[in-house]
Amino acid sequence: MFSVSRLIVSEMSELDKERLQTKLIPKLNKFVPHIPTPKQSAFLSLEPQYKEAFFGGACGGGKSDALLMACLMHTETPGFNAIIFRKTYSALSLPGGLMDRAHEWLYPFVKTKEVHWSEKNKTYTFKPSEATLTFGYLESGQDRFRYQSANFMIICFDELTQFEEVDYLYLFSRLRRTKEPELMKIPLRMLSASNPGNIGAQWVRQRFLIEGKEKGRVFIPAVMYDNPYLDTDSYLLNLNELSPLERAQLLEGDWEVNSGGKVFKREWFEILNKLPETLSYIPTVRYWDLAATEKGQGRDGYEPAFTVGLRMKKYKDFFLVDDVRRFQKDPSGVEAEILSTAMQDGRNVEIWMEEEPGSSGKNTINNYQRLLSRFTFRGQKETGSKVLRASKTAADAGNGKIKILQGIWNNPFLDEVDFFPDSHFKDQVDALSGAHHKLNNFAGYNIIPIAVGQETGSYWTES
Repeated sequence: MFSVSRLIVSEMSELDKERLQTKLIPKLNKFVPHIPTPKQSAFLSLEPQYKEAFFGGACGGGKSDALLMACLMHTETPGFNAIIFRKTYSALSLPGGLMDRAHEWLYPFVKTKEVHWSEKNKTYTFKPSEATLTFGYLESGQDRFRYQSANFMIICFDELTQFEEVDYLYLFSRLRRTKEPELMKIPLRMLSASNPGNIGAQWVRQRFLIEGKEKGRVFIPAVMYDNPYLDTDSYLLNLNELSPLERAQLLEGDWEVNSGGKVFKREWFEILNKLPETLSYIPTVRYWDLAATEKGQGRDGYEPAFTVGLRMKKYKDFFLVDDVRRFQKDPSGVEAEILSTAMQDGRNVEIWMEEEPGSSGKNTINNYQRLLSRFTFRGQKETGSKVLRASKTAADAGNGKIKILQGIWNNPFLDEVDFFPDSHFKDQVDALSGAHHKLNNFAGYNIIPIAVGQETGSYWTES
């Protein structure tokens, strides 16, 4: 008996592909316009015990089509609901993207009123089953809560490496169904697809390529030669124009090669599960790198920058990053968040902020001096490039002198520092460098000298 499970843990031979093509093509409905490739068939024909599957590898392997097929193959079942996520709405609505492809596939049935499209909700509803297929996005850390009352039987992430792990894990709470007999026949699934690279490459690789088989997670590799519908000759010419790194990732589907580690390596940052015990005063700073753009307002299709406030402590032998606040809000929202954070940190935490060049930067610092008048606050004009400033911090990190406290912010932080300076975002690295520099030159503005001659081992004491 030919087993799909054999296919999902190893590369398929030509004989496997032939047998899969002829015997294991999944049952699809009229909404899917073409026969799935062998790799797509494996993805769509998983045994019921597999809840997670990842279709990953080179460009052109048919990953996005596989996700769309998975969502459409059960739309004749009453009560079935599925959703497909992209990181940003602009990516979701790109010409040739998944939503555009769905419009192409389903247009004939919209015309005959067998399918209804809601532009407002980005949802297809299928008649007469009332099954739905929705398109969503998770641009900021708060977007996942927009789905907290929803139920889906299939949840898909297109280009998973663009997402933060915390968003992916949260959506498991939306994976549920009622006990109707027909729905019970459909396995609950978390399906995803992506090329190697990008900010989330490390956690995706760890989850599916390293832990996958042991944890019952399916990884199906695919390259463009697995997709007979693709004009591989012309596509290959285009991919050959890429850098060697991008060719290895997008043409060969290589998960081992990456651009990480140029300045920092994620393994340099030991993760502590609790704060070290000490009776002495621990110098602490919170360094802010400002942005004032709401989610969805970035340029050229990119997600806008984050405002980041990184808190760092200086112990005798090492530095500890114990909290990172990261968000996208308008100027008034940023002010409110920074004031709230200062109140939570308390007056013993020095607050620093990078002062941008020009009068606008000076005005911003003056504004925050008024806002944070009850706290120790200072602006700082940074000199030198971001890479140069980060390199000074990387020297201590490489010697194991910068550790981090366990928290939900760890993976986004480690992903960003690992891919610096090639990643789109550099806000957390800027805040890390700023906090490290301040603690290396710590002046103790929140402590005062005691009188000379008093019985003490130091001229300094807490105020």
